Amino acid sequence: MSRLKSVKNHEKQFSRRNFLRLSGVAAAGLMVEGCKSKETTKYEANTPGEVKPGQYQVAIGKVDSYEREAVDKAVMELINRLGGLKDIVKPGAKVAIKPNLTGGVTSRAIPGYPAIETFITHPEVVRALIRMVQVAGATDITIVESVYEWASYTAWGYAEMAKEMDVKLVDLNDVKPYDDFVEAPVESSFIYPSFRINKILQDVDVFMSVSKMKNHYNAGVTHTMKNLYGLAPLQFYRLNKNDSYRSGFHGSADQTRSRLPRVIIDINRIRPIHFSLIDGIKSAEAGEGPWIETFTPNTPGVLVAGKNPVATDAVATAVMGHDPTADYPSEPFIRCDNHLNLATAAGMGTNKLDEIEVLGVSIEKAKYKFTPAR
Repeated sequence: MSRLKSVKNHEKQFSRRNFLRLSGVAAAGLMVEGCKSKETTKYEANTPGEVKPGQYQVAIGKVDSYEREAVDKAVMELINRLGGLKDIVKPGAKVAIKPNLTGGVTSRAIPGYPAIETFITHPEVVRALIRMVQVAGATDITIVESVYEWASYTAWGYAEMAKEMDVKLVDLNDVKPYDDFVEAPVESSFIYPSFRINKILQDVDVFMSVSKMKNHYNAGVTHTMKNLYGLAPLQFYRLNKNDSYRSGFHGSADQTRSRLPRVIIDINRIRPIHFSLIDGIKSAEAGEGPWIETFTPNTPGVLVAGKNPVATDAVATAVMGHDPTADYPSEPFIRCDNHLNLATAAGMGTNKLDEIEVLGVSIEKAKYKFTPAR
């Protein structure tokens, strides 16, 4: 039996056993949430002293493997703890989900440690979220990423998964399925007054960021907000045409500390995140990918989710054993200003743990100390 046929049979079997159970349990949470929340299309500004009890909720779950049923159950429990998805995913909604597929398939491999278990979002985590989005009523779901090459989608299991789940794949470096890129203005920008992007990012109703739990050599941590770097087509944001990363976002060496974290804020302004999910089941520390020499695989065994990316990323940073309110040059923000501090000051959410209600597993019980990139 081919691998694809085997996977499809497993999917059908899973559906027969569990889909009604999953749908019923999820729907209970979704109805509760639909009564108490409203859909948001942009970050709602707040100032210190305006945070209401329960305004920022983040859920943490423990899961020790990427076995399908374990991940499905864990993601479902996180979403139900947060009240479901009905406040953000309406029946018939168009949804875009952005994983972190950095580096490309030619990145230096760590023997015995697949990319999906170290530096990119595992497709099983995205699959589990897609299932919940479908339960909530979405009928048009697209996985989006500025992939280094289309082979990233195929080699890392996304093409096969997308076909099985009946969702689309889009490379944000390309104009397809449109005729051209569009210019998206940035409200209250730091660096860029606008970004050139694929129009799908404006056409969807709901946008979700699913990242890997990692340190970052420059930015300190890379979670769901930093993941949005991949919205911008690489070819328009390089200092030199042969650069394999968005060198224009970094600027010159003496600009990076200030420039890079502010670009994170700018690009989050053009496509606000409605739902954040962080894959920390298996990951790595001391860098964002195997191109960093200190990059070392680890097994935190956690998932973190929330509806405000600042709060969600702050809790994930704390789970990594870091202070989410620390700033340059304190770890993990050794080389850059803390973009979470900038986001909080801009009214995009909060990175202050005493203003965040943590649901499920506590930060202390989930904590797994990461070593920052030195």
